[in-house]
Amino acid sequence: MKMLVATLALGAPLLAAAQAGPLFKDADIALGEKLIAEHKCTACHIRRVGGDGSAIYRPQGRINTAGALRGMVDYCSTELNLGLFPEEVTAVAAVLDRDHYRFEHKR
Repeated sequence: MKMLVATLALGAPLLAAAQAGPLFKDADIALGEKLIAEHKCTACHIRRVGGDGSAIYRPQGRINTAGALRGMVDYCSTELNLGLFPEEVTAVAAVLDRDHYRFEHKR
């Protein structure tokens, strides 16, 4: 019985997430575009990977879900001390998904 309760308790958040719908459904795309320009994300990516910076969007096997993409944007915000709020992180990730990854459009 304890095992069943533990399994249900651990599985409930996953079930809720699955029912919540696409991660970027209510994201503010205009805000994401503004934040990308304001924080000069492309210039940083060019410094990191060269060329036009777009190679950063397809690291081999690292970013393979919408959640991983959002996590990477959150990581950049933390590492660069940008102080983005959660809804801003989601907005930036939604723009990157639209322009480079298309996770939310493969359903």
